[in-house]
Amino acid sequence: MTTATGAVGLDPTLFGPDAVSEETRAANALMAEQLAAAPPTHEQDPVAVRRARLEGTGRLPAPVRLDNGEDRSISGPAGDIPLRVFVPETVNGVYLHIHGGGWVLGTHDQQDERLWETAQTANVAVVSAGYRLAPEDPYPAGPDDCETAATWLAEHAVSEFGSDVLTIGGESAGGHLSAVTLLRMRDRHGFTGFAGANLVYGAYDLGMTPSQTRGTEAMVIPTATMEWFYDYFVPAEQRRDPDVSPLYSELHDLPPALFTVGTLDPLLDDSLFMHQRWLAAGNDSELAVYPGGVHGFNGLPITIGTEANAQQYDFIKRVVDGA
Repeated sequence: MTTATGAVGLDPTLFGPDAVSEETRAANALMAEQLAAAPPTHEQDPVAVRRARLEGTGRLPAPVRLDNGEDRSISGPAGDIPLRVFVPETVNGVYLHIHGGGWVLGTHDQQDERLWETAQTANVAVVSAGYRLAPEDPYPAGPDDCETAATWLAEHAVSEFGSDVLTIGGESAGGHLSAVTLLRMRDRHGFTGFAGANLVYGAYDLGMTPSQTRGTEAMVIPTATMEWFYDYFVPAEQRRDPDVSPLYSELHDLPPALFTVGTLDPLLDDSLFMHQRWLAAGNDSELAVYPGGVHGFNGLPITIGTEANAQQYDFIKRVVDGA
């Protein structure tokens, strides 16, 4: 069902229709029906989309908040930065999580169950960082807040959580912001102390890779939705600046990474290209490709989603234990 590669090539059969299980096909068909019953994201107002997510009146149910999550905050460049913290019984490292949502949607406290599962399975304290969203606060506000959270963690992880072994990761825009944060920490702070990066179907070229431009009929984030996100987040003339699109950055001295993506995700090329560039810069990298996976597939109750999450937890645990 999956492949994890280093410098070796990909198996081309992963990308053929025969590689997609009946279970995945059925889940995708159901999602297509649900998406067709509502206006696409790019035809809605961001505030209305956020409200529907919080209230559970859109395609997804209202977020679950767990009692063992702790709400904290740190000082940021434009006010307090909220944190959602989960601390398991055994802490061997700290995982800085950056949420997705196209730099426009989402919050740090809308994935409690996944964060707590990460904490327990990988034996890490999980710190989920909030950041300012566009269009109210476009680039560089969000990246600035993520950089501040990483700087705080580098300085306080031992005193707060008893470990100096740091990892970072996120999904979609969170994968992008995780990569940007690693580069800023290296270049602006001389810090290369992260032990691993869990980069899940991130966008690494905001000027659009071929799979993005060809994704006009893709589910969840078709080309028009990606353009909607980008238009709110950053002007067109800046979209291939290395601080905006990390695919164009110098990628030396970065930690081992796991890139996760589904074959039907319009951000497929972003992970394929970034994985190869990560390797070419002299870093360790693994690539996990899931046949038939759409954007956000690991949030679905299907086998490839369960496998993808388990592989991510295993990666975080391995890099922490090996640090």
